[in-house]
Amino acid sequence: MTNTCTKVFLRRRPYVGGKVSLYLDYYPAIRNPHTNKMTRRETLGIVIYAEPANEMQRRFNQEMEEKAEAIRCIRYQSLINEQFGFLDKAKLKMDFLAYFEKKAKSKYDKWMCVYLHFKKFCGGSCTFGDVTASLCEDFREYLLYAHNLRHPDKKIPLSNNSAAGYWSTFRCLLKMAYKEKYITENVNDFLEGIKWQEAKKEYLTLDEMKILDAAECEVPVLKRASMFGLFTGLRLSDLLQLRWENIERSPDGGYCIRLCTEKTDTEATLPVSDEALKYCGERGEGLIFKGFRRSMAQQPFKKWIKAAGIEKKLSFHCLRHSFATILISLGIDVYVVSKMLTHRSVRTTQIYADVVSEKKREASNAITLK
Repeated sequence: MTNTCTKVFLRRRPYVGGKVSLYLDYYPAIRNPHTNKMTRRETLGIVIYAEPANEMQRRFNQEMEEKAEAIRCIRYQSLINEQFGFLDKAKLKMDFLAYFEKKAKSKYDKWMCVYLHFKKFCGGSCTFGDVTASLCEDFREYLLYAHNLRHPDKKIPLSNNSAAGYWSTFRCLLKMAYKEKYITENVNDFLEGIKWQEAKKEYLTLDEMKILDAAECEVPVLKRASMFGLFTGLRLSDLLQLRWENIERSPDGGYCIRLCTEKTDTEATLPVSDEALKYCGERGEGLIFKGFRRSMAQQPFKKWIKAAGIEKKLSFHCLRHSFATILISLGIDVYVVSKMLTHRSVRTTQIYADVVSEKKREASNAITLK
């Protein structure tokens, strides 16, 4: 079988003000590692004079054309290396830690936590060439004995499930780096996971939901976002970025939420009740819960729960657990609940059905003459 070698040409196209723009033309087209789409053009951001009027402009054109040609040569060399399986030494020397940080900033909070742990683990320096199965296994071992970075003075160990979640996120990053051809080997094939431990899921009952709604909250936008989360099951990350354009009229005359969930990158259309929409306030533009911050889901949220007289140890994510558990307790099919939660598998949702079954058993034993 013969390989079709991609060629790289330096092209020109007209630009405003009597100038021309230089760009690279790939043939056949290549896949952009950032968008995962096929493309033939790469804009270089280099603009030169179409008809230089003096020696200064001619010299400028020559220097810019030499820079553009140098970029073309680098691109062509990288393509040749990848196409024929050679080791691209330029990529191996690139900063893996900088790549990790960029990905973490585009994701949610947990990614940044994993990045900070890895930065500490590798001493603030790591190239793509350093990313081997051995290094990754050492990081796995580090996570099992690491302390929570949010409380460095208290030296609180990471829970097993936190370590498992962080390790899963790191392996997701390795998958991205391999897919984008920054590393030449799928390191994940040589790595073992960290087993999750079954943890008790706290949640609010329907009666407690009513109590919470009646309780005063020092941060009004926190209360509105939380109650809307209870009615919809949306994650904190999705509530923070929910915009008015995500709320649309549905064909049945009601309203629905249309969004791409941040955690699973899943397109979802979720019906929403009129009662839930009341917590959004008057329709406007931009973010629905303006002023709502991630930090509010910590101490301000816990303070509100305590003020409501609810003794359970609840995190903001427990609102999502509550949504699922209440629906199942009311007889809603677990498959429907799974779709409302945008779970990829109904097996994930089955956990909540098991919780409800346990409560039914408790209820059946509540009445006794002994």
